[in-house]
Amino acid sequence: MEEYIVSARKYRPTSFDTVVGQQALTTTLKNAVKSGKLAHAYLFCGPRGVGKTTCARIFAKAINCLTPTAEGEACGQCESCQAFNEQRSFNIFELDAASNNSVEHIKTLMEQTRIPPQVGKYKVFIIDEVHMLSTAAFNAFLKTLEEPPAHVIFILATTEKHKILPTILSRCQIYDFERMTVRNTIDHLKHVAQQEGITYEEEALAVIAEKADGGMRDALSIFDQAVSFCQGNITYQKVIEDLNVLDSENYFQIIELSIINKVSDIMVLLNSVINKGFDGGLLIQGLAKHVRNVLMAKDPQTLPLLEVSDQQRQRYQEQAKKCPVPFLYKALQLMNQCDINYRQSSNKRLLVELTLIEIAQITQPEEGPASGRQPRRLKSLFKQLMQQPQPKQAAPQVAAAEPVASTPTAPVNPLSTRFAAQSAQAAPSSSVSSPRLRKPVSSITSSWDVLRGKLKNKSTSLTTGDNPTSNASEGDREFSQEDLQIEWLSMCNRMPQHLSGIATRMKNMNPVITELPAIEVTVENQLALDQMEQIRGSIVSTLKRDLHNTAITLTIRVTEHKKGERILSRREQYEQMAKENPSIAKLRDLLDLNLA
Repeated sequence: MEEYIVSARKYRPTSFDTVVGQQALTTTLKNAVKSGKLAHAYLFCGPRGVGKTTCARIFAKAINCLTPTAEGEACGQCESCQAFNEQRSFNIFELDAASNNSVEHIKTLMEQTRIPPQVGKYKVFIIDEVHMLSTAAFNAFLKTLEEPPAHVIFILATTEKHKILPTILSRCQIYDFERMTVRNTIDHLKHVAQQEGITYEEEALAVIAEKADGGMRDALSIFDQAVSFCQGNITYQKVIEDLNVLDSENYFQIIELSIINKVSDIMVLLNSVINKGFDGGLLIQGLAKHVRNVLMAKDPQTLPLLEVSDQQRQRYQEQAKKCPVPFLYKALQLMNQCDINYRQSSNKRLLVELTLIEIAQITQPEEGPASGRQPRRLKSLFKQLMQQPQPKQAAPQVAAAEPVASTPTAPVNPLSTRFAAQSAQAAPSSSVSSPRLRKPVSSITSSWDVLRGKLKNKSTSLTTGDNPTSNASEGDREFSQEDLQIEWLSMCNRMPQHLSGIATRMKNMNPVITELPAIEVTVENQLALDQMEQIRGSIVSTLKRDLHNTAITLTIRVTEHKKGERILSRREQYEQMAKENPSIAKLRDLLDLNLA
C-alpha cells in the first residue's frame, strides 16, 4: 500500500511559480536571484500557513543553484538542487527558534557561519519562529547579523513581527506575506481535487476556504478531513455537517423574514438552529457577517470585497436589491450591541431573541391607519397596550354637592372628580365628611408632591437685587421646617449658572430652624463657608421673600469633626492587654515566646 501523505506536504510548492497568492513577493525574490543583488538578511512575516517557510526554502535553493533559469528559478538538475531535494545539503540549515532559543544555540549557529560552503556560493540559515528567541539570544545574534561573512545569508521567518527587537528589524529586508483570499484558496483546492480525482461542489470548497481564514495549510488540512468524511465526493451539505458550520441559508431566510416583519417565523427558525446545537452568539456573529456582505453587494464598487463563491455573490446581489440601506445599517448596529453584551448576559437566548425581534421591526411603520392593522406589527401592539385605560377608582358620592355627576351623558374626568372632592372637604357648609374622601398621605409623598408643584411654578432666578419688603404688607408669617427645606431646594435650583458649584453643595446642606425665624446651616469646611458668605445677602433676601418673613436671620458655621482615636500597634496592643491581665505576661514567659 502506498504511503499516504497529507495534501499540505504533498502539494507544497517547490518553485516560485507554484506559490499561491504571493505574486508580488515572489517576483521580487526572482529578480534578486537573476540580478545577483542579494541582501545578507531577510525577514519573512505574516499569518500562519501563507508560505513563509516554503518561500524561504525555495529562495535558498535558487540562491545556491549552479545553473539558474532566466526567470530566476532553480534548475532542479544540478548537484546543489539535487542535494537540497534529497535533504543532504550542507549549505542550507534550518533552525526552529521555538525549541532552540537560548544563547548557546545561537553561539553554535554562529560557529557554523565561519565554514565556507563546499558546493554553491552561499550558506543559507533559515531561522523559523525567530520571535521566540530570548533577549540574550537576540543580542548574541545581533553582531553577526550586522556584519556576517560574505558567504552567509540569513532568512528569518515569524508570525509576530512586533515581538522582534527594532535593532534586528533595521538590519533585514522585510517581506510581509498576505493572507490567502477565498478566491485563491478555492482555485488551489480545485487543482488539488483534480489531481486526486475527487469530485466537488464549488460551494463546498468555499465553505472550506472561509473556515481556513486565509491560511492555505489550514485549508488543505480541512480539505483532507472533508475528503475522508465525504468519501471522494465533496458536497455542500456534507461539508457543513462535518465542519459543524451553520448553513448560510438560515441567514438569507432571517433577512427575508425581517423585511416583511415575520417575527414568529424568525423565532421558529431560531429555535430549530439552537436545537441543532449551535450557539446563539454564533448565529448573531454569522448574521452580522451576512448583513455586511449584503451591504457590500449593493454597490458595484464594494462588490469585490465579497470573499465568496460566484454563486453566493449572485445570491447576495439579489437580496441586496430587496434590502434598504437604513435597514442594513440599523441591523448591523443592533447585532454589534448584542455581540458586546452577549458574554455578560445571564439569559443569552432571550438577548438573541430580542435582537432578532428588533431587527424584524426596523422596516415596520411607527404608526398606521386605525383599521386593517396587521397582527404581527409588534410596535402597534405595544402602543395599544400602553394606551389602554387604567381601571377607574370608585368616585366619591357627593350627591348633594355635585348633582351633575349623576348624569349618565356627562363624561367623567378623574382629575375633576378629585378636585371636586377636595373642594367639598374644604367647604365650610359641609358639616359631615365621608371617610372615603380622606386619603392617608405619608410625609414623604406630601413633601415631595408639594416640592414638585412649587419647583414647577418657579421661574425667577436668584438675583442680588431682590426687595425683601415686597410682601411686607402681608405681615411676617410663620413657617415650618418643611417649608424651609422646600424653599431652600427651590432657591438652589434657580441659582444662576456661574454659581452652579456652590448650588450643588447647598442642595446637600440641611438648613435648621433654631428659634423662629432664626435659621442655621452647617458646612463641611472653611472653603464652603467662605463661598456662602459671599452670597449671604442674596440667600437671606430670597428666603425672606419666599417664606414671607422679613425677620429671618441666617447663621453659617463649620461642622465640628470629632477627633479619631489613634490606632495602636501590635506591640502596644500586647502591652495594654498584659497591663490589664498579668496572666498573659506569665504565659509568654512560660512558653518563652517572642513578639514578632
